[in-house]
Amino acid sequence: MKYLAIFCFLLLSCSQQPKVSIIFDTDIAPDYDDVGAMALLHAFAVNGEVKILATISCNAFETLAPTLSVLNTYFNRPEIPIGIVKAEKPREACRQGWAQYINAKYRHKLSSNADAQEAVSLYRKILSEQPDNSVTVVTVGFFTNLANLLESPGDASSPLTGMELVRKKVKQLVSMAARMDADKTSGHEFNVYVDALATRKVFAEWPTPVLLSGFEIGAKILTGTRLIGNNEIQNSPVKDAFKIALEKDKNTVGRNSWDQTAVLVAVRGWEPYFGLRKVNFEIQDDGTNVLIPGERLQYLTEKMPPAETAKIIEDLMMHQP
Repeated sequence: MKYLAIFCFLLLSCSQQPKVSIIFDTDIAPDYDDVGAMALLHAFAVNGEVKILATISCNAFETLAPTLSVLNTYFNRPEIPIGIVKAEKPREACRQGWAQYINAKYRHKLSSNADAQEAVSLYRKILSEQPDNSVTVVTVGFFTNLANLLESPGDASSPLTGMELVRKKVKQLVSMAARMDADKTSGHEFNVYVDALATRKVFAEWPTPVLLSGFEIGAKILTGTRLIGNNEIQNSPVKDAFKIALEKDKNTVGRNSWDQTAVLVAVRGWEPYFGLRKVNFEIQDDGTNVLIPGERLQYLTEKMPPAETAKIIEDLMMHQP
């Protein structure tokens, strides 16, 4: 009986080990689907599906570190490290005011970007501490941090260059990025064109598998209306962010769930939600992604009806701590 109890304990302990270790890289200010993506990430963490290693911003708008701190604190993980890109890098504002509102209303440890760690040094520290081939990097913003990471030299965290460190420690990169317009040969997408040079470098040189959730995937998956209509959810920065932004936009149907799709497939895989094709892109100077011969990148295609995927995503967004 004693040995059976020990076996059951060990079995339970193994089953509770997170399946995916994630560094989450976001521009969380110009849009609020990033908030939904973070809600998914924390819901998966509660389920034991994810270990959140760090939340890092590729954007330098003034609300960034406090917003990440608000969400991590709300979901009872205030200890998650927060990193911010250097201030001279691209800046995109929160024009709808939702970030300023939740920063004023909810508790958070970091009061300004100055309180956060520099993004690349945090990447290097976190990666150096992980088992080989174990980290999934999820990006739902610009590729600035990743390009800088690839170019980074050895430091106090690791003697390896950034390229060597990524190759050794990262399992895959999952990004909300790129777009295939009606002609199916090219597209112009925000996360790609804001820092086109960084995107070009990452698409060409990133040394692990890369999975992209393109603009047209999340565009059809609308979420947020059930969330803000759920009266059982009170004092939630996720609900507040969506409520303020949807009302500001006079949006009654829901916000496109671009960033949430990247988190979903990073954790649970692309099946049964999406199909997959192999592609390659050339990034032009204006940030347009042009389809070229090759199979370097994996690219999601539509499979499950968008309304069904939206329900799955919004149910996770409504997770409460």
